[in-house]
Amino acid sequence: MPELADKQPSGGEGALTAGCLLILVLVADVAAGLLVVIVLAVRGLGRMDAGAGRTATSAPPLDWAPVLGFGSLALAVGVTAVVLLRIGHQVIGAVQLTVCLLLAVHTLSSWP
Repeated sequence: MPELADKQPSGGEGALTAGCLLILVLVADVAAGLLVVIVLAVRGLGRMDAGAGRTATSAPPLDWAPVLGFGSLALAVGVTAVVLLRIGHQVIGAVQLTVCLLLAVHTLSSWP
């Protein structure tokens, strides 16, 4: 058992690892969020071009892309938060849960 005590990282190394992990996870979340925003922007431009020949009395069809995009992003962030909490990174998991909550609120607000 003394070998296990020798292999545990010190407080400074653990904090450095946690900080790097937090930055890595947040950068991945921002990249995934930008991907969703870009896809939705391209879809919006395509819908603007398709609606040019439409009359003013016809209603546009429902667009579920924002709900599905932000919902799947919220789900991925939530799963990442749960995994981080399970492996012992409470601060990073709490930040991820906060981001997941914000994405879930945004998803529900874009519900048609």
